[in-house]
Amino acid sequence: MPVARVCVDVPLAHLDRLFDYLVPEDLSERARPGTRVRVRFAGQLVDGWLMERAELSAHDGRLSYLERLVSPEQVLTPEVARLARAVADRYAGNLADVLRLAVPPRHARVERETPDPGPAPVTAVEDPDAAAVDGGPVPGAAAGVDGRPVSGAGSGPVAGPADGVSRGPVAGADGGAVGGTVGGSDPDGSGWRGYPAGPGFLRALADGRAPRAVWNALPGEEWADRFAEAAAATVDSGRGVVAVVADARDLGRLDAALTRRLGAGRHVALSAALGPARRYRAFLAACRGRVPVVIGTRAAMFAPVPNLGLVAIWDDGDDLHAEPRAPYPHAREVLLTRAQLGNAAALVAGHARTVEGQLLVETGWAREIVADRSTLRSRTPRVTPTGDDPQLARDPAAASARLPSLAWEAARAALKADTPVLVQVPRRGYLPSVACAECRAPARCPHCAGPLGLRSAAATPACRWCARVAAGYACPQCGGRRLRAAVVGARRTAEELGRAFPGVPVRTSGREEVLDVVPGGAGLVISTPGAEPVAEGGFGAVLLLDSWALLTRADLRAGEEALRRWLAAAALARPGPAGGRVVVVADGGLVPVQALLRWDPVWFAGRELAERRELGFPPAARMASLTGTAAAVAELLEAARLPDGADVLGPVPAGDGQERMLVRVPRSRAAALAAALHTAAGVRTARKANQPVRVQVDPHDLF
Repeated sequence: MPVARVCVDVPLAHLDRLFDYLVPEDLSERARPGTRVRVRFAGQLVDGWLMERAELSAHDGRLSYLERLVSPEQVLTPEVARLARAVADRYAGNLADVLRLAVPPRHARVERETPDPGPAPVTAVEDPDAAAVDGGPVPGAAAGVDGRPVSGAGSGPVAGPADGVSRGPVAGADGGAVGGTVGGSDPDGSGWRGYPAGPGFLRALADGRAPRAVWNALPGEEWADRFAEAAAATVDSGRGVVAVVADARDLGRLDAALTRRLGAGRHVALSAALGPARRYRAFLAACRGRVPVVIGTRAAMFAPVPNLGLVAIWDDGDDLHAEPRAPYPHAREVLLTRAQLGNAAALVAGHARTVEGQLLVETGWAREIVADRSTLRSRTPRVTPTGDDPQLARDPAAASARLPSLAWEAARAALKADTPVLVQVPRRGYLPSVACAECRAPARCPHCAGPLGLRSAAATPACRWCARVAAGYACPQCGGRRLRAAVVGARRTAEELGRAFPGVPVRTSGREEVLDVVPGGAGLVISTPGAEPVAEGGFGAVLLLDSWALLTRADLRAGEEALRRWLAAAALARPGPAGGRVVVVADGGLVPVQALLRWDPVWFAGRELAERRELGFPPAARMASLTGTAAAVAELLEAARLPDGADVLGPVPAGDGQERMLVRVPRSRAAALAAALHTAAGVRTARKANQPVRVQVDPHDLF
């Protein structure tokens, strides 16, 4: 009797293997690899994935039968199954956890209403709710902690108008045709000509090859159109595309660009905000080969695209690309693993360059796509710091002022020229932190010691942790009752600038409301990082305030993250020859500020990578974080046979009575470290240890 090898959905490390079950005769034809099944395991009925079929089992004992077939739909493709195993091994996780991330929950009604017609050419998705797949709006959702929509959330459209598919040539580097499907602006792909290596990358995609590139986009670049051109070249070569972006606003831009380029119904958008039915419908369209292109937030990194030819990720340094559920994979690493396993092309892109992207270039795994300096000078705005010596000579208060005279002058000149001004403020809210006006001691809640803040000018101080009101606050240090601002938020900044520039419209973009586009006339836009809107014609001036809030974070990536956020905002300004200015309120001698002034993220990434090599920090080394109670972490480390050369660092407090230990190994020992930690976790689960340990390999937030 045939045997099915099943991955049971029991996320315990010591059970992270396949189990053999007999296939009943009535299920023999329908129970195929990639289908969902129900099996009896340890006396209980559990879900599982049928991974393989075999004629015989190596198990000597008696085998149980499959209880039932949940669905004959083969939603787990062989390529994704192999990828899931590789991701689980890389992150010291369980296959069951990765499969839960890779395949959305089943929606029976969707399967019944859109039966699989079998192999067919890629066409528009035909079902009663097709707008939910590639033409409907994404429902609104809560914003992220820094004011951006959370991954998979947003309020913009998921696709553009339902235009027909038009066809025409796509030009290569020499102007010759390299492909066929076009349908939007820049039909010959000439946008890539601003980068010396760009046309060659596009031509390689059209020829069916697998180029790998790290692309630094120019300021003002329509990056979504460049992605659409790369996708069109790949589709014309008969292959599929998976592209991942950080949030819903970027997803809307990419979706509209693909609709213009490929026509309606040629791609689907996957995000967690679609809802169960719509997300599963889009997933089925990709799984059945009805569309060649899948885009989305990190929910799309495992999308089942037949004959995958290109994986792409925009702004890979954004923390929204890091999955918060076990085994905590990063979208960039998942996509690069797909490219490696499937011999597909890869594109890692953004205005900034991550240290991981720089490592890909320096090791020769990928080539860089950057503009030459003359093109860069013509496209970048004029960037000025407020803390350099000439500025301090003219304005001695610039070193301590929140908005020095240089920033005021830049804003006033841009408004006088009838252009909008963008002001980036790292903190949302009104006054998120206050202090005693007499002794400057931080104001703390008398009940829980949490920070006090103000929601508005007329509000009473309240705790940001327990929400208790501190109406009669008295400083425990000096007895003072007056409060002053310690940290100024976006809404307070908007209030101050509104008074400074009367009659000028003031808009805010952040947690409460994220703006997509603002008019091109005179106006002020106060935004938190990641929530900056696009201005018609570009911003006349961009002011980057409170740089200390980004640069002084206790994080290995503080400088890298500050530069990434600054470049994203500065890229929205008009070019310098057109009057665009960027003012960063920071000392011009700081390394991230120097990289911004020169618009040279490649230099900064190379410097950061060299320093991390010297210090032994990721990505030059592989590091794992172990978080739990002291006894649980010690138990796991005792059970782990760490590879030679492993350094154990810590412990450090992790809050809630827990501690954190770090284990560091050379990159060549990365697989051995992951295997050792997974085996040790299996020992603990087999012993039924009741105190969990969170194991993260190369966590995005290391310190």
